[in-house]
Amino acid sequence: MTFVGKILVIVIMAFALLFLGISTVVFTTHTNWKEAVDKTWKPKVADLQKQNTDLTSQVAAAKDDLAKAEVQHKQEIEKNEKHASELENEIKRVTGEINTLRSQVEVANQSSKTALDEAAEYKKEADRLRDQKSAVEKVANDFKIQQTDLNDKIRELERMNKVLDNNTKDLRDRVARYSTLLRSNGLSDDITNIKGLESPPLVEGEVARVDAQNKRVEITIGSDDGLVPGHTLFLFRTKPRPEYLGKIQILTVDPDQAVGKVIGTTVQGKKIQEGDIVSSTIRPRS
Repeated sequence: MTFVGKILVIVIMAFALLFLGISTVVFTTHTNWKEAVDKTWKPKVADLQKQNTDLTSQVAAAKDDLAKAEVQHKQEIEKNEKHASELENEIKRVTGEINTLRSQVEVANQSSKTALDEAAEYKKEADRLRDQKSAVEKVANDFKIQQTDLNDKIRELERMNKVLDNNTKDLRDRVARYSTLLRSNGLSDDITNIKGLESPPLVEGEVARVDAQNKRVEITIGSDDGLVPGHTLFLFRTKPRPEYLGKIQILTVDPDQAVGKVIGTTVQGKKIQEGDIVSSTIRPRS
């Protein structure tokens, strides 16, 4: 029950008591009503009047409180309406921002998807280019290796050609001297009548260089030691243990060096190394 309702109930009770008192007085007036009123009802009426006055004061106070409450309620309503309006405006603003952000997110998602698709295409292209680059680099490396081998062969052939030119010139000079010597001694200088090469002299040297194919070697002894093209020498190794490697045949000679080729293959396919021994005789195993 509200405060105003309580006040109305009190007022109704006051009027009910007042009417009750009046009806009682009327009922008892037919017999000595004045004495009855003076003795019995007059104090009651005075008391009821006092209660009515008190109740009237309480009603007036309640009305004042009601008016104040209505003013305060109105102020609260206005305040709440103002706050509600502010909240509504804030909700509209936030909703607008959310819509804007949602649009931006959709645009960003679309841009991200497009960027991801482009990145995937770029990655495929990069992988393809990387594969092509690897293939080209492999071919280039093979060409470099081949070029290096060819350059080595060219240098070897140039050196061999130079040695051959020198040997040819030397051989011509020797042949001319031998022919002159043979003829001066009444002998024939026909090459078919010359015996085959004699056994190589007793010589020993070392391997100075080996080609990449392990087929040709350069040794530290030459024509000054009595070597000529066609001589056969033996290959040995002394460290870490003595072992026989194979044979070489002299191709070209210089005064202090010569070039030979491996005859067949080395023992067990072993690689010839710089420092290995070349000799015209087979050494006994240690």
